[in-house]
Formats: sequence, structure tokens, C-alpha cells
Amino acid sequence: MELTKIRNEETLSHLPGVFKHITSPGLSETSQILTDTSFLESNLENRSTNLGEDKQVLHLPVILDGIKDLGLHESTNTLQKSPFIEANTEEVSLFHLKEKCVIPVFTKDNEITLSHQEFIETALSAIGKIFPNENLDTPEIRVSHQIKGRTPDALHIAAKDLQEHQRTSYFERMAFIIRIPGITETINGNKLSLTIGGVRSYNLENLYNKKTYEKFKLFIGFQNMVCCNLCVSTDGFQSEIRAMSYIDLEDKILQVIQGYNATQHLNSMKNLLNNSLSESQFAQIIGKARLYNYLPKKEKALIPELLLNDGHINTVVKDYYQDESFCRNANGNISMWEFYNLLTGSNKTSYVDTFLERGVNAFNFSEGVSKALSNSSTNYSWFLS
Repeated sequence: MELTKIRNEETLSHLPGVFKHITSPGLSETSQILTDTSFLESNLENRSTNLGEDKQVLHLPVILDGIKDLGLHESTNTLQKSPFIEANTEEVSLFHLKEKCVIPVFTKDNEITLSHQEFIETALSAIGKIFPNENLDTPEIRVSHQIKGRTPDALHIAAKDLQEHQRTSYFERMAFIIRIPGITETINGNKLSLTIGGVRSYNLENLYNKKTYEKFKLFIGFQNMVCCNLCVSTDGFQSEIRAMSYIDLEDKILQVIQGYNATQHLNSMKNLLNNSLSESQFAQIIGKARLYNYLPKKEKALIPELLLNDGHINTVVKDYYQDESFCRNANGNISMWEFYNLLTGSNKTSYVDTFLERGVNAFNFSEGVSKALSNSSTNYSWFLS
């Protein structure tokens, strides 16, 4: 497996064990990434040794020196690119979350929640321990469902007359990604960059009760830099991380990253290039996808799950004809890799709290249909029949 590295051999020797079978072009066999996994073992040992000291630290982990502009200050460097999720979200900086948003509490004991910005910073700290010599891109943060409030001195002031310092707000839902630009792979001419991210939704917490375990979602996968679609597999996604503290959260983030098999994920995506859909097969899948949500419950239980709704399917059909990178060819055929990217592209219109689950489902569905093209006995054959 070839993986493009924009680093030197010293950097390669410190990458985690999940990447040990991925090699960098132009390097000798002795320079393969992570033939030596001692870094992981020593890292875990050091964390275990220092755990008692860490528990005494009340502030967040120190942000890594090697990370490029983290958004900790308002930046004028705006990169024009497609967002990884659209729907009803807006982009904010880490600075905005830290300086201009209040932090909700559990009302019965007034204990503070783990905030969005602290989730991001804890993820950055964990990534830095796994990839100590890698530069990280500025976290891309998307938020939705703004909750507005006002300070006590503005109790009787009309909304139109409120001053800026009298307004408070926070965002109920937040999603972020952090790219590692030095670790990339190319599939069918599409550059993929290793990406780690997460989702936090306060609506999943009972803020009217006492403080308890808080819920987070985390993933590690690749971002297709052609369209900014996220490629996430089952083993790189944790749908619910429960944590009481930053230390607990960081430990579970490390577990997700270390449990991810990048080689297997990349091979699975490359295998999608081996099969393609004709125009009639594509039309059959689209028709069955529309029927799927209206099937009787017993019949639906026998068919593999498809989480994309009619709105997503409409986008897939439109892009089958119009997308610049993944549309059909002159004969109407489309590879399963291109079909997969049509699904992930349509997923950008999902809400924050369903985005990652649908992304994983898009990969499972594409892989299942691809196998059904050569093996009609699989359950996914229903979508082709």
C-alpha cells in the first residue's frame, strides 16, 4: 500500500501501529511506517505513569506547538473550499467558541458541561500524542441550533435594543474535523487526507438534571480533497463516547484512533473501483432506495439498512448527471467508487446529529452493493433485483 508522506524518515518512525503496513513511495522497505510499534507502547506506559498527576490538572491539555493556525485567534486567512457538512450549519472558529459563547451547565447542581471547544482541544491533544511530528490543519468547525439568552441586567430591555454585551449564546450542536495533511493516499486520482473529527449535541444531554456522563461521537477516516466528502468506516467510528472528564475523554479518543485500521479501510475503498453500475442498474438501485423507507416492517428487517432519505436520493440522481468529478461516463456507467462519493456528497445535507451515522452507512451500502454485483446471494441483491 502506498501512502504519500510529506515528512522525513524520522517522522515516519513515530506513526502509530495501525499504519504499520502503509509505505511511503520513494523510501526503502526499512522506512515502512510503523514496523516498530514501540512508540505506542511507550506512549501508553507514560500516560499510565502520569495519570495520577494528570488528574490534578484542572486546565485543558496544552495545545501542540506543531499545529498550524488553530483558530485560537480571529484569522483573516479564509480558505475557499467546500464544507464537509452543509445542511443548516455555519462555520465558526475555535476563538469564537472560546471567547463568545457561554457554556451550559447541569441545572440541578450547576456543574459545568464539557464544552464544544474543550472537546476539540482534547481531541487535538490526543492526536498530538499519536502523531507527535505531524502538522495539523486548523480545525474546521460547523455549528447549528444557536441558543440565545441575555444577561440579568437586560431583563426588561426589548430585543431590538439589546447591546452586544447583553446578549449570550451557545450552539446546541457542533461538528469538527482536523486534517493531517502529511498523511495522504490517492484513489482513482482523488487525493485523500487522514482526518479525525467529532460531533457534540447538547440535545442528547439531560441538562435539567445533575452532572453525569456526557456523550460524544468521534471518527477517524479520510477526507476526499476533490469534493471534501468524508470517508468513514465502521471501525473508525464511535457512535457514543461517554466521559465525565477531559482525561476520560482523551483516553477514549486515543482508543478510537489506535483501533482504526487505515490499511484495511483504504483497501476496501480501492476495491470499489473493481465494480461498476450500468445506467439500468443505477436506476434500479434508486427505485429500490425510494421503496425501502415504505416497506412493511417485517420485510424491511430482512434487508440491509439504508439511512439515506428521499432528499439524499434526489441529490444522488442529480449528481449522477451533473457532478464534475463523479458523474456517469459516456455509456452511462459509473464505478462503485464514484457511486460511493455520490452518496457521501448527498450526506452533506444531513443534520449534524445524524451526519456520521449516515456517512458510515453510505460506505457499508456501497461495499454491500459492490459485492452483490458478483454474488447475487447477498442481502444487498434486493436493491439490484
